[in-house]
Amino acid sequence: MSSEDFEESYKPNSDIIKAVVVGATVLAVAGVVNHSWVAENQNLAMSVVFGLGYMGIIFEEFLAFNKSGVGLLMAVTLWTIRSIGAPSVEVASAQLTESCTEVSEIVFFLLGAMTIVEIIDAHQGFKIVTDSITTRKPRLLLWVVGWFTFFLSSVLDNLTSTIVMVSLLRKLVKDPEQRRFLGAVVVIAANAGGAWTPIGDVTTTMLWIHGHISSVRTLQDLFIPSAISLAVPLALMSLNSDTEGKAQDPTPALTSEQMAPRGQLVFGAGIGALLFVPIFKSLTGLPPFLGMLLGLGSLWLLTDAIHYGESGRQQLKVPQALSRIDTQGILFFLGILLSVGSLQSAGILQDLAQYLNDHIPNVELIAGTIGLASALIDNVPLVAATMGMYTTEQFPVDSELWQLIAYCAGTGGSILIIGSAAGVAYMGMEKADFLWYLKKVSGYALAGYVAGIAYYIAALQFHGPILANLPASLPALPGL
Repeated sequence: MSSEDFEESYKPNSDIIKAVVVGATVLAVAGVVNHSWVAENQNLAMSVVFGLGYMGIIFEEFLAFNKSGVGLLMAVTLWTIRSIGAPSVEVASAQLTESCTEVSEIVFFLLGAMTIVEIIDAHQGFKIVTDSITTRKPRLLLWVVGWFTFFLSSVLDNLTSTIVMVSLLRKLVKDPEQRRFLGAVVVIAANAGGAWTPIGDVTTTMLWIHGHISSVRTLQDLFIPSAISLAVPLALMSLNSDTEGKAQDPTPALTSEQMAPRGQLVFGAGIGALLFVPIFKSLTGLPPFLGMLLGLGSLWLLTDAIHYGESGRQQLKVPQALSRIDTQGILFFLGILLSVGSLQSAGILQDLAQYLNDHIPNVELIAGTIGLASALIDNVPLVAATMGMYTTEQFPVDSELWQLIAYCAGTGGSILIIGSAAGVAYMGMEKADFLWYLKKVSGYALAGYVAGIAYYIAALQFHGPILANLPASLPALPGL
């Protein structure tokens, strides 16, 4: 935009009005929070604030308010209400401290993981993965991209895997419609791949960190259902004419991007650091975020050493990587998790759990409903709320409920384009709209989602825990 265009479009009066409206809203909320009615009707007030905040997050684009800011304001408001309604401020402060302790583990884990991924990406380390895809046959490319993303997402998070694979598709596929269709496959595959490993998705990481699922059992019990949730859509999509698109140039795509010096070393060290996290937890019994920080610290020293004296390669070092991580995403998780923590401390989630038990006594239906809800609502607060609703005393570690929630919350987000971070990223990168995805893709994703649940339940009924009778591919380390 030129300076002239900016001056013409700039409306100071409009900005003043917006500032006044926001300020008045904040003051109104503050006034309501201090009202005696709030103290007498704490649960209702907190539920209303959470509902309004959630609506603000869902309609982020329409309201033009960033969901991270909405989440942080919601968290502060909820805890303020809790301090008014609690027996004393000291009780509320103790509950807030306990909630912050739990939330910080997830935030530190995400911070370390995202930084490691950025370091690898800065060195163009993912070219090792993407350059190995050479086929241009549309139907074969559909399967290759799908399974490649599935396994890539099991190590990285689904958001990063989607960004990497959609960027690759821009170099492999010239037809926009076919590329958009393949990008939808990436979304389904990334969410499915993140559901069966503790480090593949934020929700499975949350369940793992809080001790609701273990790493080996999750790998064993959820791998096949997750694979089915991808294989079914791939098989159905293979019959669709949209898969063909226009004829592609058989010549392998060449990219102008070159791998940075020692890029292969950094790629190997970074992936190794991510894979070492569950091993660290098993060997030491310490929280997983410490294993992630150990990997980050080691990679930090490695990059400092190999680029020592190279002033022109400062962008390859960790300080630059830290400036590129998704800070607003981390702040969003912080706000959401603190908000859910306030509902848990007030006993609201326990009341909701009792309601579900009274009206939906079936574990499969509860988990399935949560999965379907994750197609509309962000799965992070859904899983966080579920962990507050039920305890490991009611449902032990690796029980059917926790396993199904890990699967359903991850794969259910593929049913609608707004149901996962991977879908939102794909929507922005390929300009895919909600209705196109609903018409072209949602039915396939739903079929895979239901097929995976059906297999899990059938295997549990006929054979007990899935793969339990097969030789374990991983050693049964204590604590896993």
